[in-house]
Amino acid sequence: MSRFNVKLIFHFFGLLLLFNGGFILLSALVSAIYSDGATLSLFVSGISVLFLGVLLMLLTKKHSKVMNKREGYFVVTFGWVVMALSGVVPYLATGSIPTFTSAFFETMSGYTTTGSTILEDIESLPEGILFWRSLTHWIGGMGIIVLAIAILPLLGIGGMQLFAAEAPGPNADKLHPRITDTAKRLWLIYFGYTVAETILLKVAGMSFFDAINHSMSTMATGGFSTKNASLAYWNDKPAIQYIVIVFMFLAGTNFVLSYYAFKGKVQKALGDEELQWYFKFIFTFTAIVALIVYFKTDFSISSIDHPMVFGLGEASLRHALFQVLSVITTTGFVSADYTLWTPFLVVFFFGIMFLGGSAGSTSGGIKVMRHLILIKNGFLEFKRALHPNAVLPVRYNSKAISGQIIYNILGFFILYMLLFIIGALVFSMFQIDFVSSVGISAASLGNVGPSIGNFGPVHNYASLPPLAQWWASFLMLVGRLELFTVLILLTPFFWRNR
Repeated sequence: MSRFNVKLIFHFFGLLLLFNGGFILLSALVSAIYSDGATLSLFVSGISVLFLGVLLMLLTKKHSKVMNKREGYFVVTFGWVVMALSGVVPYLATGSIPTFTSAFFETMSGYTTTGSTILEDIESLPEGILFWRSLTHWIGGMGIIVLAIAILPLLGIGGMQLFAAEAPGPNADKLHPRITDTAKRLWLIYFGYTVAETILLKVAGMSFFDAINHSMSTMATGGFSTKNASLAYWNDKPAIQYIVIVFMFLAGTNFVLSYYAFKGKVQKALGDEELQWYFKFIFTFTAIVALIVYFKTDFSISSIDHPMVFGLGEASLRHALFQVLSVITTTGFVSADYTLWTPFLVVFFFGIMFLGGSAGSTSGGIKVMRHLILIKNGFLEFKRALHPNAVLPVRYNSKAISGQIIYNILGFFILYMLLFIIGALVFSMFQIDFVSSVGISAASLGNVGPSIGNFGPVHNYASLPPLAQWWASFLMLVGRLELFTVLILLTPFFWRNR
């Protein structure tokens, strides 16, 4: 293998540290506004990370600006690790999380938009730290590397290899021939949605601080909240939950379709096959859950001690829709404890953790598109068995899908399920029971957050052993970068000389 362009790699890491330092300083500003007592610690943290970033960039100033595909995979994977390692500084400096392992878990959970937390009393944290938690979601949601790509022309570096490595799904749609323009358009849509949701939540009754934090978490499909009870804190304000429902739906759709809609190409957006099935899945699953909750559940037990405003029917529908969207989009917000909604629904919610939102969204999971193509290919196998000489291509959006894409998706699905099983086995080695082990594995790999068993929607991960926290962090990273980008670094042929 040709030698890595080490200076370019570390130059890029320096750039990421500059981003992180700047965002930490923004959190320090929020801390100062609210006089929460953490301002100095956050300011020193931001300056320290900034200094390290500037130092790295100066030391690697003279570098070749050519990046090959292997370097792209390396930079993306370890770029996320660098962000997580530097992101622990605010937690440690303020004493919000005293141990490095737990701080790293919280930070990786933030950047990968998983939303699992080891914090037991969120409301006791300084506002600056709460804002930092939400920022890690928001930065990681659209993608750390996509953000960096938007300014790469200033450094004279091409970004296509990085974009392909961070968004390795079956359709890495581009809005513009220049990848930097695509990155800018994606972030503009993302920012616009965040602002819109913040305004609506403020009008609906949230404080501005709660509104902006929950908007960042929603659009990133992350799930960090400023309240111990998550969105259940506002169960007496249905308008707030309906607003979050709308934006969870949008966050789980392909952002390219939002771009088409804003450009007036609404029919093109609505005609997308994945979007149509995404809507059908949500509608069907919500109907199933709402009916079971209405007829079979003592709803007062699982509604986290908040009154029902418009009666059992509306509450059943709202909480069913909220929790179905929260799990499918891997947002992980909680409005009720679905593990108390009959054993069938516990298994049901566990199953839809594997669905995921749309390709090109901020959600985790396997993604609707992959499921669709796998199902279509499965049905075609029956026809091929009867007509072995017939040419029967899999069609998606009325276009034939190449065999290479189908093989890629099959490989992805097999690796995903294998890693899920291995993940559960490793967790079981830490004396974690079966239900909790499979739940944590699925929730970490799918970037869902809330699990089942002892780590369900109204519990946290504080009791997870330190080594298990590291394993969960690894699964979060692999899931967020859609397996291949990280796992390819573990193969011998990646490092083999050629």
